Amino acid sequence: MPETIEARPPERSAEAMTSTLPAAAREPEHAKADGLPAEQRRWAIAAIFTALAMASLDTAIANIALPAIAADLHVSPEQSVWVVNVYQIALVATLLPLGALGEIVGHQRIYLGGLILFTIASLLCAVAWSLDSLLVARTLQGLGASGIMSVNTALVRFVYPGRMQGRGFGHNALVVATAFTFGPSIASAILAIGPWPWLFAVNIPFGLIATGIGFAMLPKTPRADHGFDFLGALLAALCLGLFITGIGSAAHNLSPVVVAIELVTALALGFILTRRHADHPAPMLPIDLFSRPMFALSAATAVCSFAVQGLAFVSLPFYFEDVLGRSQVETGFFMTPWPLVVGIMAPIAGRLSDRHPVGLLGGIGLILLGLGMALLALLPASPSIPDIVWRIMICGMGFGFFQAPNMKAIMGSAPPHRGGSASGIVATARLTGQTTGAALAAACFALAGHNGATVALALGAGFAALGSVMSFLRLAVK
Repeated sequence: MPETIEARPPERSAEAMTSTLPAAAREPEHAKADGLPAEQRRWAIAAIFTALAMASLDTAIANIALPAIAADLHVSPEQSVWVVNVYQIALVATLLPLGALGEIVGHQRIYLGGLILFTIASLLCAVAWSLDSLLVARTLQGLGASGIMSVNTALVRFVYPGRMQGRGFGHNALVVATAFTFGPSIASAILAIGPWPWLFAVNIPFGLIATGIGFAMLPKTPRADHGFDFLGALLAALCLGLFITGIGSAAHNLSPVVVAIELVTALALGFILTRRHADHPAPMLPIDLFSRPMFALSAATAVCSFAVQGLAFVSLPFYFEDVLGRSQVETGFFMTPWPLVVGIMAPIAGRLSDRHPVGLLGGIGLILLGLGMALLALLPASPSIPDIVWRIMICGMGFGFFQAPNMKAIMGSAPPHRGGSASGIVATARLTGQTTGAALAAACFALAGHNGATVALALGAGFAALGSVMSFLRLAVK
C-alpha cells in the first residue's frame, strides 16, 4: 500500500520528500542517497553547468552577429531578426512539455537528449547556406536548449544534498549571470578573428565533452508511472509560443488586432489545457503546484524580478546613447556591473538560503533592486560615471540576492516527482518576465517619447516593490 504523504514545510531535502512517495515515483534503490558523492557531484555539475552556459550564451550572442549574418546571406535586417526569434519561441514553447516528459522518462535523459540535439544543431548552424537553413537549425537549437533548461534546476536538486541545495542554486545563477555578462564580449572576440559560423561551431567541442561526462556521471532521477499527453503537450507549446509571440509583437508595434488575436488565442488554449488536465496527476500547466502558496508566490516574484531586468536592459542603452550621448562601448561598460554583481551575490545568497528563510532574503533582494531602479530613474541630467555605476551595482546586488533563494523556494515547494514541471516553471518565469519587461519598455518609449527610459525605470521599481511584498508574504506560509 502507498504511504500517505503528510504536509511538511516547503524547504526540505529531496530524500525526506522522496521517502513518502508512492513506489512508482520513487528513485531507484541505487539513487536514494541525499545528493551525489562529492567526486561524482563535481563531474555531474561540470556537465550540467557547461550545457547551461552554452544554452544561455546562445540566447544572446546571435544578436551580435545579426549584421554579419544579414550581409553574408543577403537578407534584410528585419529578416535576420528571425534568427533570434525562432530560437526563443522554440525554447519557451517546449519548456513545460519537456519538463513534464522528464518526470516520466527521467530528467537526465531529457537533459542529455537536449544537449545532443543542441550540439548537432550548432553544427547545422555553422554550415547553414541560406537564411531558411539557418532558421531550421536555430529552431532545432532552441529545442535542444529547452531540453537543457527545462530540467536544469531539477537535476541540480538531485545532485546536491539537501543541506547544500541553496549553494547549488546559487552556483546555477552564477553560471547564467556569467554567461549573460561575457556573452557579448565573447561574441565580439570570435567575430574579430573569424566569420559568424564560428559563433555556433565553438559549441561543438564543449557539447561533446559535456555529453560524455553527463552519460557517466548524471544521476538517475525518479520516474512517474503515468503516460505522456501528446495533445496536451501540443496545446501547452501553442499556448506559450503564442503568448511570447504576442508580447513580442506588441513590443515591435505590430497591429493591435494581430497582438490581440495571438494573446486571446494563447489564453483560450491555456483554458482548454487547464480543463483537460483538471484531474491529471501531473498536469502540463502545473495547476497542482500553483495551488501551493509557496510555489505560486515564488513563481510570481520570479516573473516580477525578470520583468524588472527586461525593463532595465531595454531602456538603459537608449538612455545612455540617445539621452546622455554615450558610445556603444561606454554603454556596454555601464551595463556590465549588473550581471557581474549578480554573479558575486548569487552564491552568497544561495549559502544564506540554507540557513535563513527565503521569503526574507528574497524580499530584501527585491527592495534593493527597486531602490536601484528608482535611483537610476532619478539620475541627474549630466551624471558622472560613478553616479551611474554605483546605481547599477545596487540593482545587480538586489537581483543576485533574490535569485538563488527564490529558485530554492520554487524547487523546494514541489515534490520530487514534480521536479520537472517545477524546473520548467523556473525557466518559463524567467523568459516570460524578460519578454514582458521588454514589451513594457517599448510601450514606455511609445507613450513617453524622450522620457520613456525614465518611465520604464520607474515602472521597474514598481514591479520590484510588488515582488518584495509577495516575497515577504512567504514568511507567513507554512
